Amino acid sequence: MSKQGEQWHREIDIVINKMKTEISEIKVKHRDILQKHLNEIKQIQSLIKETLQAIRKIEKSTEVSSTIEYSSKIREFSKLPPKVQVSLPTFIPKSIDGEKLYSLFGQITPLSTATEENVLSLNQPTISVRELLDEPKLVTTIQTGYKQLRSVACLNEDRIWTSGMTNDIKCFNIKGSLVRTFKTKSEEMPNAIAVDSDGNLLYCDGTNGTVNIVKNGQTEELITLPEWTPIILCVTSTGDLLVTMYSDDETQSKVVRYSGSTEKQTIQFDDEGKPLYSGNSYDKYITENRNHDICVTDWEAGAVVVVNQDGKLRWRYTGHPSATKNKPFKPIGITTDSQSHILTTDSDNHCINILDQNGQFLRYIDNCDLKDPYGLCVDNTDNLFVCEFYKGNVKKIKYLK
Repeated sequence: MSKQGEQWHREIDIVINKMKTEISEIKVKHRDILQKHLNEIKQIQSLIKETLQAIRKIEKSTEVSSTIEYSSKIREFSKLPPKVQVSLPTFIPKSIDGEKLYSLFGQITPLSTATEENVLSLNQPTISVRELLDEPKLVTTIQTGYKQLRSVACLNEDRIWTSGMTNDIKCFNIKGSLVRTFKTKSEEMPNAIAVDSDGNLLYCDGTNGTVNIVKNGQTEELITLPEWTPIILCVTSTGDLLVTMYSDDETQSKVVRYSGSTEKQTIQFDDEGKPLYSGNSYDKYITENRNHDICVTDWEAGAVVVVNQDGKLRWRYTGHPSATKNKPFKPIGITTDSQSHILTTDSDNHCINILDQNGQFLRYIDNCDLKDPYGLCVDNTDNLFVCEFYKGNVKKIKYLK
């Protein structure tokens, strides 16, 4: 605020100096006009003096002819120069509207507070603080064979599940070898995939509105959604499922929490009754942070929307100003790590945004030759896996020290 105040003072000084310059220019113009008028009067005075001297010579002269020939110039001298009316410049101050000035000066965002359930877990490991690398490093590239690769989910430190715009879901080891291929029950492409704490594969099937779980190679319908289509899902730290979905008329979007097949919570509106998420069928990737915040990407709105575990809006992130990122921020994939960092892909600008848990921008990952990054995930040791949509590659990236 102090910097803004200093800037305003500088701008006001500039305005005052500009007006003073205008006044000086007006003074010069007025002086020139008055000088010209004075010169005309002095010229007439000089002529009058010459005429008087001539008359005195005639008076003293004995020659009659000079008197007869003399012509009076009284009428000529009676025509004085036009009178100059000079109006001095006047400064007319405008009234100061304090309320308008207040709104023009800036805006103070209100204090945002949120209460979180404080749960002591005896089995929770102590997390060491890890800083971001100065330069993220590309570890390996896995070629999946998909022409359009959408999602990746970490099974363990050695294996990942991948899915694209086909009906098969592929499992690769970290060396890039295909370990297993699984086809969806409907034989249609899955909207998204996830892995639960038991290592079971889960996927959303938008064609029949179901969330499915694969156990021992067998597919079970876990959730069936009438009038809603599931898009993306994630597994929380407590084993719940968070599912983003849109209504069949594509006018509403929401997040629903499930415990098994039982619906526990719906997140759709803020405290003012306004929709938290844009109503459409675009992908809305979702993840849970370590502080139990629920993070959703809203591609259409160009925002990352974060609510606490009670569904209360905490903040929105709409991109970071950059001289090199010229296209609008349109987030797609999202994940979190052990440091509560939030990582989200910006496909159009071929980069990843890293935020802290409060929505503050920390840095980009844009140096690993990323092209059209889409879905992403982080394993238990904070290795990042990123899908390249059109290349069909998964890139493993190290970004923490």
